[in-house]
Amino acid sequence: MAQNAKNLIGLTGIPLVMVLGNSMLIPILPTMKTKLDLTAFQTSFVITAFSIAAGLVIPFAGYLSDRFNRKLVISVALSLYGLGGLLAGLAALWWDDPYLLIMLGRILQGIGAAGTAPIAMALVGDLFTGSAESRALGLLETSNGLGKVLSPIIGSLLGLIVWYAVFLAFPVICGVVLLFFLFLVKEKKRNREPMPVKQYLQSISRVFRKHGKWLIPAFFIGSICLFTLFGVLFYLSDLLEERYRIDGVLKGGFLAIPLLAMSITAYITGAIIKKKLMLMRLFIIAGLLLLTASYVLASFSRNVYLLIAILVIGSIGTGFILPCLNSMIIGAVKKAERGMITSLYNGVRFLGVAVGPPVFTWLLSFSSNVMFYSIAGLTGLFALIAVWLVRPQGNQPPQTAAAEKQKQQLADNEALQQMLEASAETAEEEGDSGQADADEEERKRREMNEILGFDPQKPISTFLRRGRAKAKE
Repeated sequence: MAQNAKNLIGLTGIPLVMVLGNSMLIPILPTMKTKLDLTAFQTSFVITAFSIAAGLVIPFAGYLSDRFNRKLVISVALSLYGLGGLLAGLAALWWDDPYLLIMLGRILQGIGAAGTAPIAMALVGDLFTGSAESRALGLLETSNGLGKVLSPIIGSLLGLIVWYAVFLAFPVICGVVLLFFLFLVKEKKRNREPMPVKQYLQSISRVFRKHGKWLIPAFFIGSICLFTLFGVLFYLSDLLEERYRIDGVLKGGFLAIPLLAMSITAYITGAIIKKKLMLMRLFIIAGLLLLTASYVLASFSRNVYLLIAILVIGSIGTGFILPCLNSMIIGAVKKAERGMITSLYNGVRFLGVAVGPPVFTWLLSFSSNVMFYSIAGLTGLFALIAVWLVRPQGNQPPQTAAAEKQKQQLADNEALQQMLEASAETAEEEGDSGQADADEEERKRREMNEILGFDPQKPISTFLRRGRAKAKE
């Protein structure tokens, strides 16, 4: 029990670090745009470069974690993440035109991010079972949400020093999380040989043949949640600074409000759903409908404070969806395949983050109403898809010890009944031997039962247990 608590503490920092990679930068992007004389599209690629690199590398990180060691993959990933931040920060400090080096640092950070939270999800599946697994996954999603809540505030505070201080903070944060992870998390030893690549790919193919009808839509629902989340945050950050002149910590606080709602909802959802597949499905559908409603309502808002309140509704919907998807996807596959499947899922999620800011920037070039109605239509469409296709089939729960015992007793009684019926049939067939022979046979049977200690009124399992006890004596 104590080790489980240590494992949780060591793991919960990893999703937080991953989400800092994008969310912490959002408050300083308008300043960075001004200082480096960038276009809105170039600025959005600071988010996109990180997310595309992570999305493309995540499946390879998942394969390595399945084949070798999850703890090693996460440790290397956290190191790369910190180094990428250091490169971007030093480039901004020392170079007059640091944009390309910042982008290189962001790509390195994305490669590091590929081996963090996705592999942590798979490691949770290895270390925990049953309802403890659902609670642990809910806690990881909560940590992810908490990172989203804190990161705009932390980014705003660091931006008060200098805008690129955010990049220089990554090595420090990653170093602390890495130490906690190394000293607290104890990975279970694997007693199996790694699968050959061909067999491994075949096993993944089997997973999609068996579960693909609901698994693929589930992947895209997770991606859409983050696509809309980061797109809206990017839009809101610009809106607060450009139109309302709200900057610094106050802006970070406003950006954190929807994310706080999502974080709290994700934690509560993770505690409620446990392994109830139908409940998870209902939460996913309800979450998508809340997202759709919030974006439709947002199109009518002309006040930023009302807009933030409306976006809280959508954040609650996202908090419903993400823990349910995590539990469904983890539960659908064997431990040997979890690294790859969770990595593919998180890769799709990252691609959603990658395309969010540039797509929202493009839609906003038409109007804010076009932007909100477009994403409302997308989330509404996937609510219908969830109703139609997201119907995962869970495994039957294992029999309890009492049920197994009862089943065995019934089988023993049936066997005894068959023995007695066979004896009766034999007696009838040999009836012409006379009643005397039958009485003699019955007397011998009673004597034998007394010698063996067998009572025909009791289940044969009682007789067998008594025999085993005597044998031990």
